[in-house]
Amino acid sequence: MNIIVLQGSPNESGSTAILVEEFARGARAVGHAVERIDVAHEGVRPCAGCEACGYGARPCVQHDGMGAILDKVLAADMVVFATPLYYYGMTAQLKAVIDRFCSENSAITGRHLKAALLTAAWNADDWTFEALVAHYRTIARYLDMTDCGMVLGYGCGTPGMTRASKYPRAAYELGASL
Repeated sequence: MNIIVLQGSPNESGSTAILVEEFARGARAVGHAVERIDVAHEGVRPCAGCEACGYGARPCVQHDGMGAILDKVLAADMVVFATPLYYYGMTAQLKAVIDRFCSENSAITGRHLKAALLTAAWNADDWTFEALVAHYRTIARYLDMTDCGMVLGYGCGTPGMTRASKYPRAAYELGASL
Protein backbone atom coordinates (compact mmCIF):
# COMPACT_ATOMS: atom_id res chain seq x y z
CA MET A 1 0.00 0.00 0.00
CA ASN A 2 1.18 3.53 -0.80
CA ILE A 3 0.68 5.78 2.25
CA ILE A 4 1.00 9.56 2.27
CA VAL A 5 1.33 11.28 5.65
CA LEU A 6 0.28 14.92 5.62
CA GLN A 7 2.25 16.16 8.62
CA GLY A 8 0.75 19.50 9.62
CA SER A 9 3.10 20.64 12.36
CA PRO A 10 5.45 23.53 11.62
CA ASN A 11 7.85 21.81 14.06
CA GLU A 12 9.44 19.08 11.95
CA SER A 13 10.84 17.23 14.96
CA GLY A 14 8.18 17.73 17.63
CA SER A 15 5.67 15.39 19.23
CA THR A 16 3.62 14.94 16.07
CA ALA A 17 6.76 14.00 14.12
CA ILE A 18 7.55 11.34 16.72
CA LEU A 19 4.13 9.76 16.17
CA VAL A 20 4.52 10.01 12.39
CA GLU A 21 7.94 8.33 12.42
CA GLU A 22 6.70 5.48 14.59
CA PHE A 23 3.61 5.01 12.43
CA ALA A 24 5.82 4.96 9.31
CA ARG A 25 8.24 2.51 10.94
CA GLY A 26 5.36 0.15 11.72
CA ALA A 27 3.83 0.45 8.24
CA ARG A 28 7.19 -0.13 6.55
CA ALA A 29 7.83 -3.16 8.74
CA VAL A 30 4.87 -4.89 7.07
CA GLY A 31 5.80 -3.82 3.55
CA HIS A 32 4.01 -0.54 2.93
CA ALA A 33 5.57 2.50 1.26
CA VAL A 34 5.26 5.65 3.38
CA GLU A 35 6.02 9.24 2.40
CA ARG A 36 5.82 12.10 4.90
CA ILE A 37 5.01 15.53 3.53
CA ASP A 38 5.65 18.41 5.94
CA VAL A 39 2.81 20.54 4.59
CA ALA A 40 3.75 23.56 6.73
CA HIS A 41 6.85 23.97 4.56
CA GLU A 42 5.29 23.37 1.14
CA GLY A 43 4.10 26.91 0.47
CA VAL A 44 0.40 26.02 0.22
CA ARG A 45 -1.78 29.11 0.17
CA PRO A 46 -5.31 29.04 1.58
CA CYS A 47 -8.23 28.44 -0.75
CA ALA A 48 -9.25 31.77 -2.26
CA GLY A 49 -12.89 30.73 -2.61
CA CYS A 50 -12.82 31.85 -6.24
CA GLU A 51 -14.63 28.69 -7.42
CA ALA A 52 -12.56 28.68 -10.64
CA CYS A 53 -11.93 24.97 -10.03
CA GLY A 54 -15.66 24.32 -10.16
CA TYR A 55 -15.11 22.16 -7.07
CA GLY A 56 -13.42 19.44 -9.02
CA ALA A 57 -14.26 20.27 -12.61
CA ARG A 58 -10.97 22.12 -13.30
CA PRO A 59 -7.57 22.40 -11.62
CA CYS A 60 -7.00 25.06 -8.98
CA VAL A 61 -5.81 28.34 -10.46
CA GLN A 62 -3.24 28.82 -7.69
CA HIS A 63 0.21 27.56 -8.57
CA ASP A 64 1.95 26.65 -5.34
CA GLY A 65 2.99 23.52 -3.47
CA MET A 66 -0.52 22.07 -3.53
CA GLY A 67 -0.29 20.61 -7.03
CA ALA A 68 2.48 18.19 -6.04
CA ILE A 69 0.62 17.26 -2.84
CA LEU A 70 -2.56 16.50 -4.78
CA ASP A 71 -0.63 14.34 -7.24
CA LYS A 72 0.71 12.28 -4.34
CA VAL A 73 -2.69 12.03 -2.65
CA LEU A 74 -4.25 10.85 -5.90
CA ALA A 75 -1.53 8.19 -6.30
CA ALA A 76 -1.93 6.98 -2.71
CA ASP A 77 -4.00 4.22 -1.17
CA MET A 78 -4.07 5.92 2.24
CA VAL A 79 -3.79 9.43 3.64
CA VAL A 80 -2.72 9.97 7.22
CA PHE A 81 -3.59 13.33 8.75
CA ALA A 82 -1.01 14.23 11.40
CA THR A 83 -1.28 17.38 13.49
CA PRO A 84 -0.63 18.79 16.90
CA LEU A 85 -3.76 20.08 18.55
CA TYR A 86 -3.96 23.86 18.13
CA TYR A 87 -6.90 25.38 19.99
CA TYR A 88 -8.82 22.10 19.75
CA GLY A 89 -8.36 21.66 16.02
CA MET A 90 -5.74 20.90 13.40
CA THR A 91 -3.04 23.35 12.41
CA ALA A 92 -3.86 26.06 9.89
CA GLN A 93 -1.22 24.59 7.58
CA LEU A 94 -2.95 21.19 7.42
CA LYS A 95 -6.38 22.81 7.17
CA ALA A 96 -5.19 24.86 4.17
CA VAL A 97 -4.18 21.64 2.39
CA ILE A 98 -7.50 19.95 3.15
CA ASP A 99 -9.44 23.04 2.03
CA ARG A 100 -7.59 22.89 -1.28
CA PHE A 101 -8.76 19.30 -1.85
CA CYS A 102 -11.88 20.91 -3.33
CA SER A 103 -10.26 21.20 -6.76
CA GLU A 104 -10.00 17.38 -6.83
CA ASN A 105 -13.01 16.36 -4.72
CA SER A 106 -14.41 13.89 -7.24
CA ALA A 107 -11.05 12.30 -7.95
CA ILE A 108 -10.21 11.94 -4.25
CA THR A 109 -13.65 10.56 -3.44
CA GLY A 110 -13.40 8.13 -6.35
CA ARG A 111 -10.19 6.65 -4.96
CA HIS A 112 -11.97 5.36 -1.79
CA LEU A 113 -8.80 6.01 0.18
CA LYS A 114 -8.02 4.74 3.64
CA ALA A 115 -7.36 7.34 6.32
CA ALA A 116 -5.94 7.70 9.81
CA LEU A 117 -5.38 10.48 12.32
CA LEU A 118 -2.23 11.03 14.40
CA THR A 119 -2.34 13.88 16.89
CA ALA A 120 -0.65 15.13 20.04
CA ALA A 121 -1.73 17.65 22.65
CA TRP A 122 -0.43 19.06 25.89
CA ASN A 123 -3.90 18.64 27.39
CA ALA A 124 -4.94 15.35 28.95
CA ASP A 125 -8.61 16.07 29.66
CA ASP A 126 -10.96 13.40 28.34
CA TRP A 127 -12.64 15.93 26.02
CA THR A 128 -9.38 17.30 24.56
CA PHE A 129 -9.75 15.77 21.09
CA GLU A 130 -13.55 15.85 20.66
CA ALA A 131 -13.65 18.67 18.08
CA LEU A 132 -10.66 17.39 16.09
CA VAL A 133 -11.99 13.84 15.99
CA ALA A 134 -15.40 15.07 14.83
CA HIS A 135 -13.74 17.15 12.10
CA TYR A 136 -11.54 14.24 10.96
CA ARG A 137 -14.52 11.88 10.82
CA THR A 138 -16.50 14.42 8.81
CA ILE A 139 -13.65 14.87 6.31
CA ALA A 140 -13.25 11.10 5.97
CA ARG A 141 -16.99 10.65 5.47
CA TYR A 142 -17.25 13.49 2.95
CA LEU A 143 -14.31 12.17 0.91
CA ASP A 144 -15.51 8.54 1.16
CA MET A 145 -12.37 7.50 3.06
CA THR A 146 -12.28 4.45 5.30
CA ASP A 147 -11.05 5.27 8.80
CA CYS A 148 -8.28 2.85 9.80
CA GLY A 149 -7.69 4.31 13.24
CA MET A 150 -6.51 7.18 15.37
CA VAL A 151 -3.72 7.82 17.81
CA LEU A 152 -4.75 10.60 20.18
CA GLY A 153 -1.68 11.61 22.16
CA TYR A 154 -3.01 13.03 25.41
CA GLY A 155 -0.42 14.81 27.57
CA CYS A 156 2.22 14.99 24.83
CA GLY A 157 3.24 18.60 25.33
CA THR A 158 6.95 18.14 24.59
CA PRO A 159 8.94 15.59 22.61
CA GLY A 160 10.26 14.20 25.90
CA MET A 161 6.74 13.75 27.26
CA THR A 162 5.70 12.10 24.01
CA ARG A 163 8.64 9.67 23.92
CA ALA A 164 7.90 8.64 27.52
CA SER A 165 4.22 8.01 26.75
CA LYS A 166 2.41 5.01 25.29
CA TYR A 167 1.56 6.90 22.11
CA PRO A 168 4.67 6.24 19.98
CA ARG A 169 4.05 2.50 20.49
CA ALA A 170 0.38 2.98 19.61
CA ALA A 171 1.39 4.78 16.41
CA TYR A 172 3.81 1.97 15.51
CA GLU A 173 1.08 -0.63 16.13
CA LEU A 174 -1.41 1.28 14.00
CA GLY A 175 1.07 1.37 11.11
CA ALA A 176 1.91 -2.31 11.53
CA SER A 177 -1.77 -3.27 11.63
CA LEU A 178 -2.48 -2.10 8.09
